[in-house]
Amino acid sequence: MDELDLLKKAWKKDTHSFEQVSETEIYKMLHRKSSSIVKWILIISVLEFAVWAGVNILFNADDAIKSLHAESFSVYLKILTYINYAVVLWFIYSFYRNYAKISTITSTKQLMQDILKTRKTVQYYVWYNLSMIFVSTILGFIMAFVYNPKMEALKYKISHENGYETITITVCIILAITVLFVGLFWLIYRLLYGILLRKLHANYKELKKIDL
Repeated sequence: MDELDLLKKAWKKDTHSFEQVSETEIYKMLHRKSSSIVKWILIISVLEFAVWAGVNILFNADDAIKSLHAESFSVYLKILTYINYAVVLWFIYSFYRNYAKISTITSTKQLMQDILKTRKTVQYYVWYNLSMIFVSTILGFIMAFVYNPKMEALKYKISHENGYETITITVCIILAITVLFVGLFWLIYRLLYGILLRKLHANYKELKKIDL
């Protein structure tokens, strides 16, 4: 049980002993907790961006593309990468802006609105990242199929044997791997951001009681 729960329990138990406790003080406590949660959302998103950027530097996609002689694919991959960086940086800026607003506001209604806005922004951010992971995985399979010499046996089987059956099995395997991969990241995001969002929603419900 945290400080707020103890305060509320004691206040209900003996209102005469805790007359000095006001809704304003509870609001201030919820304000601090909400500000701290949004700060952690910002920190985690920045660390996540740094990790992905580091992975891209360590595992240079250009080298893999050159080894497959898929230079024509490189242009589209770079465009997708730059767009992704721009969108993620915009989300990080939005988290920072939400943190700055929540840290300074004094209105209960405004705090409630900003909490809802922050939760929606995080949800959009998570769904965007999962979408990009899905698209990137599919593009990776397509590039491997088109340019990787090891895929020649599969191409021959599709062209000269039961092509429809082979394609169906291949597509099902690719989709299964992609869904598992995206599902793994969904679990990670649920762990990283889900706990913080639930705490933020709990603060919103407490503020709603005060505002009534």
